[in-house]
Amino acid sequence: MSSIISRTVVLKSRPDGVPTADNFAIRETTLPDLEGNQVLIKNRFMSVDPYMRGRMRAGKSYAAPFATGEVMNGGAVGEIVKSCNPNWPVGDVVLHMNGWREYHISSGIGLTRVDESIAPMQAFLGVAGMPGQTAYFGLLRVGEPKSHETVLVSAAAGAVGGMVCQIAKIKGCRVVGSVGSDAKAQWLLDEAGVDDVVNYRQESDLTAAVAAKCPKGVDVYFENVGGAHLDAALANMNLFGRIPCCGMISQYNNQGPAAGPSNMTLIVGKRLKLQGFIVSDFAEETDDFYRDFQQWREAGLIKWQESVLPGIERAPEAFVGLFTGSNQGKMLVELNV
Repeated sequence: MSSIISRTVVLKSRPDGVPTADNFAIRETTLPDLEGNQVLIKNRFMSVDPYMRGRMRAGKSYAAPFATGEVMNGGAVGEIVKSCNPNWPVGDVVLHMNGWREYHISSGIGLTRVDESIAPMQAFLGVAGMPGQTAYFGLLRVGEPKSHETVLVSAAAGAVGGMVCQIAKIKGCRVVGSVGSDAKAQWLLDEAGVDDVVNYRQESDLTAAVAAKCPKGVDVYFENVGGAHLDAALANMNLFGRIPCCGMISQYNNQGPAAGPSNMTLIVGKRLKLQGFIVSDFAEETDDFYRDFQQWREAGLIKWQESVLPGIERAPEAFVGLFTGSNQGKMLVELNV
């Protein structure tokens, strides 16, 4: 008879605007005994990601909405501590999509073994996982940067943006990152090796600030923020510029339709390409990412930051922090501490 109690996070209510801790609840459940080919995973780290905000709405999106009153899910990495499945022995470290809980019972379907010789386990929720792949495919497949071009990145010190900056430097580009604090700006300059930064919170005219930092214009703008950032980027794009549209976090908590950029007509005259994408679009090319990531990391070309909050009870705080900019790099919650 199992006596393991697992704490979980449920969506108590749908946020109206910016999420708060009151939208979540911590619950306990006693786990059943394993059956058939099941394994028991003790989650070590779980991810919180901006895309989850869209799943908290009832409306249709590219992913099914979270149900109120039920356990949420998202990326997690953990260790198999009990197994009835010969393909998944005790001790294996695995990546899966059933976070927001301390333990998970799995049939083995949907698990991915983590190779800790490539990076520490929690990095597979960040720079070596979905955010890293989002940066890699969005920049290289959609943005198609060329050596000596100028790449502008919004939310440049985040889990995705920081990786975009470094890949762009590896590809020989001039890189300018937009961030919201001096500490994030300093990390980009000192560790990620960008050429210049814009602290948008200190600028009264973001378009002019981008123009000053990108005197030869912008060839690739990696869009993570939307709103005023997209306005400023469009004004500074060069002919035939490319804009991979990854996210628009500034608008995720809007309670009604947001005003669009005032200068969309520039898309025509400048012959710009704006393309939205989801990382799963490139699922068949994952081996390319891991090949390049491992080479770059071994050469010392990839750095990253993590903001780790201990304890599942802090998961709501971690998620809300994504929208206030409290994280430096990838936001994670450490479980079973």
